[in-house]
Amino acid sequence: MSADANPAAGVAAGDVLLVDDDPDLLRLIGLRLKSAGYRVRTADNGELALAAIAVARPATVISDLRMPGIDGLQLFEAIHRQHPEMPVIILTAHGTIPDAVAATQQGVFGFLTKPFDSQELLQKVAAAVSLAGDDPTAAYAGAGEWREGIITRSPRMEDLLRQAKLVADADASVLICGESGTGKELFARAIHRASKRRDQPLVSVNCGAIPGELLESELFGHARGAFTGAVQAHKGLFQQADGGTLFLDEIGDMPVPLQVKLLRALQEGEVRPVGATQPVPVDVRIVSATHRDLDAQKAAGLFREDLYYRLNVVSLQLPTLAERREDIPLLAAHFLRKLAERYRKAVPTLAPDAQALLVAAPWPGNVRQLLNLLEQAVALTTTSVIPASTVQKALKEDASALVPFEEARKSFERDYLVRLLKITGGNVTQAAQLAKRNRTEFYKLLQRHQLEPAMFKDMKG
Repeated sequence: MSADANPAAGVAAGDVLLVDDDPDLLRLIGLRLKSAGYRVRTADNGELALAAIAVARPATVISDLRMPGIDGLQLFEAIHRQHPEMPVIILTAHGTIPDAVAATQQGVFGFLTKPFDSQELLQKVAAAVSLAGDDPTAAYAGAGEWREGIITRSPRMEDLLRQAKLVADADASVLICGESGTGKELFARAIHRASKRRDQPLVSVNCGAIPGELLESELFGHARGAFTGAVQAHKGLFQQADGGTLFLDEIGDMPVPLQVKLLRALQEGEVRPVGATQPVPVDVRIVSATHRDLDAQKAAGLFREDLYYRLNVVSLQLPTLAERREDIPLLAAHFLRKLAERYRKAVPTLAPDAQALLVAAPWPGNVRQLLNLLEQAVALTTTSVIPASTVQKALKEDASALVPFEEARKSFERDYLVRLLKITGGNVTQAAQLAKRNRTEFYKLLQRHQLEPAMFKDMKG
């Protein structure tokens, strides 16, 4: 595989992956796309293409239909299983047009007939990249203001961000699920900033932090004299968010009687303040979040089924930090810069064995726990390097080792290797040590999945 841009930090806006066993065609298409401002990576077979996608997700894939081994349609099917929203463009000769039409019916974004018109190619790619929510002229930058604060190189997180970007303008209700500390509020903010409502208010409320009898007044407001102490009328959060987005955090903790009133407000597009006689129309987009299992809540009668379906038009399930370990060095470097600025210190670095402890730790508190641990380390460290002993003390328990390679399921073998190489920045010796394999055997594993260490250069956090 070749790359004309550093794929570090996950998906870069405007990345295009070309797949063809014809090197001349790869060069020709690559030149045309690069001249239009896209960053281009190439693969000469389907296996290598899947490995490239595991390393860094492109905005779109352009693949020849007829290739030895995995052909274009099989490649599309493999991509579609993992990344159903990723646009795939198929290149086809005249004799395979019926196959291309069939592929389009199965969900392929489109096809181009060889020899293709350059302008048609650029129009098709631009449409695909636009659908994917990427800007070919934008640098990675974390990648854009709309997703500010979400630091990742994880393909799984990038998939979720792509879905969030796609749903943002649809105005549909979004339910964000995930453990505490996984970044649910950051995703809610990202959805708001990517939506047409970005210039209107984003109002947040934690439904589990306010007693039920007060939450109704907080959401819907109250009229003057509605209850003791209500000396003046109060606009609720729905009215404050009018025209914008209302983020209902920990929606699973909302009392059932209030769920009924919330459902009515969503159905009718109006709220009735406590003690008021007339409803007030509101135009609000709802994003909600929970760490609870709402299916179990429904079965136990603790969450209304009709409200669940009203809120869960689109669902995003955020991974735990342990499920995105490749992000730990990147997150740690980001947090250390921010914390050093807050404490007015020089930016410290982590000793290699300290970073290894972070990568291997269980992280039940997820990203929030990582931030808290690093803040403690920065506050207590007087040197420019944070030693492993400081990290070990903060973890308050023995760090768990990475799962031995032998225990990893075969279907996850490629992802396992990719994570190791991202963590070590493509250092095969270190990666082999982490995997508890000898270097020669590890190289064979890389070759089996067509993973090249050079693909991970400069990716270490």
